Amino acid sequence: MTEQTAAPTAVTEEPTAPEHELSPTAAETAAAAEPAPATDVPAAEPVPATEPLAAPEQALAVAEPVPAPKSSRRVLRAVARWTAAVLVLGGLGTGTALGITSMERTDVPGLATEGDGRWDYPELSLPALPAGSPRPFNEANVAEIHHADLRKLLIPAPAGATADKKLTGGWVSTAQFVGEFRKDKRGELTQLLDDSALRHIAARGWTMPDGTRSRVYLLQFNSTAYAQGLRDDTYVSSTPGIPLDWSTDLQLDESWNAGGKVPETVVYAFGETKTGKGRIHEAYIQAGDTLALVIHSQQGKKTAEQIPFRQTLILQNQLLG
Repeated sequence: MTEQTAAPTAVTEEPTAPEHELSPTAAETAAAAEPAPATDVPAAEPVPATEPLAAPEQALAVAEPVPAPKSSRRVLRAVARWTAAVLVLGGLGTGTALGITSMERTDVPGLATEGDGRWDYPELSLPALPAGSPRPFNEANVAEIHHADLRKLLIPAPAGATADKKLTGGWVSTAQFVGEFRKDKRGELTQLLDDSALRHIAARGWTMPDGTRSRVYLLQFNSTAYAQGLRDDTYVSSTPGIPLDWSTDLQLDESWNAGGKVPETVVYAFGETKTGKGRIHEAYIQAGDTLALVIHSQQGKKTAEQIPFRQTLILQNQLLG
């Protein structure tokens, strides 16, 4: 560091500490407004009363404000404590939000997580609505009508699935849907559908590598009242109502805790036992003007896994809500 050159004026050298005297220039006027560093002032030099020298322990705190009265200091300390608390809480909240938004899909409940039995579904999104049309449970949609294309509200097949050639995600006939039920009940169900102002049925099916066969049907009616009416007419509540084309009668799954349930919708889940376990799982979702039927089944003696069934049910429910 270059040392400033002194002006050619009289200079006296002290044996203990050198002292430089500057000539009266403009620089001296500007420098007079700033306190001299503690290291530049000789110990024996008297300090001007107008510029008190900071104590050694305060040398680094030159930006500290002038001490306030005791009452003001108490107020300042209280404000500081509250400010610190708010900053800490805000930091925690921000950290949580960042943690959630940065999570992988495999870490989010309801989506595939390696090793826990869930299927790897593609990322889901709600379809676009016609201009000016609200979502089914929007306050502006009193009738709870699904204005989106029903086929786009079907859950997609997970990774590794083999598509069902009859249930490709398009429209299906009433006969196709009724064929899921026992033969002696198909005529009764067909008549109920004819009387219920059914608009159309969309369906998708697939088979997984472990042999689990899945079918999802979405039935849309002219109004929510008709959808509820069919549910009541088929006695879907504590029982599955009209039985599926299966060798055993299914029971209400009492272990189902409605996880992932969407407000304003109703879910009824059934299985071969009261815990929902067995070779087949069945569930109905009532969502406004639409009634969904979800079926997972395994042929032979192998049990159909319950985790992917509930995962499918939760995600399909969310799409309808």
